[in-house]
Amino acid sequence: MKPALRVVAVLLVLAMGAGLTFYLNPLWVNDQVIRLHLWHENVSSKYVEAGGYRLHYFEAKLANGTDGAPLLLVHGLGSRGEDWAELIPKLAAQGFHVYVPDLLGYGRSPRPDVNYSISLQEATLVQFLRAVHVARADVGGWSMGGWVSMKLTLDHPELVDRLVIYDSAGVYFPAKFDAGLFVPADIAGVRRLMAILSPKPPVLPAYAAEAALRKLQQNGWVVNRSVASMTGGRDLLDFRLQGISRPTLVVWGSRDDLIPLEVGKELHEKIPGSVLNVMEGCGHLAPAECWKPVLASTVGFLRAEPPMSGGDKVFPAEN
Repeated sequence: MKPALRVVAVLLVLAMGAGLTFYLNPLWVNDQVIRLHLWHENVSSKYVEAGGYRLHYFEAKLANGTDGAPLLLVHGLGSRGEDWAELIPKLAAQGFHVYVPDLLGYGRSPRPDVNYSISLQEATLVQFLRAVHVARADVGGWSMGGWVSMKLTLDHPELVDRLVIYDSAGVYFPAKFDAGLFVPADIAGVRRLMAILSPKPPVLPAYAAEAALRKLQQNGWVVNRSVASMTGGRDLLDFRLQGISRPTLVVWGSRDDLIPLEVGKELHEKIPGSVLNVMEGCGHLAPAECWKPVLASTVGFLRAEPPMSGGDKVFPAEN
């Protein structure tokens, strides 16, 4: 075989191998793409011993390597640090030293046999901040992560400068779904979950939907324990919100079907001096799907001197 033909043959074999890998495990391939993007943006993937567990986290500093203002980002139920991928490097570029841990049971952090309550995840964050030697930080929490972040602010105000919550759980509201939504039993369930998370859910081919189903079921026991703890009501914050003393920004997608905007308005009303920013046309995944207005909203609030207090604003979707 001529050298040129050998090169073509090798490239064809590699292409076929890559195609087969994507077909068999498209979510794994997608994860590698996200992680490569973060690495290219100088976002480090690290581990730290915290509270007896080896937690995974992402860290991003200023481009020149100097420290900015510490900013802790906390993901939601069934999620992981990668879900903040659009915002991590951009927040670092705005002068923040960004820390994004995988909560216990999620991402690349361990999955011990525990209850996965909001209180446990809050304690995990306290230990994480100590382990990375951050005495005080701005804190942003998304969905379940917002609940954890609000509880952290209430129980440990000395650790928090300013608080940002995105489409957050934490107070009682009449849900339009049952707990089984988060661990679907079939592909139809995967599509229902995607439809409630986003007003414009991507159309997944069957092989990708099957891969998503396998992944959701693989970590389903952790999610189910988290949901059982949350719905048990012990950590609900309905009657504690007035105790949040840190400047607080409430960010919400106007078309969030999972945790409706009415919940965001309730949080805004009950948290003293809070600011409400609504992302027009966005759903529960606003920090990922509508990251441009979310970024502008977040940076404007965290940089404001004196801190913003009160009021609300609608941000048009720009993505």
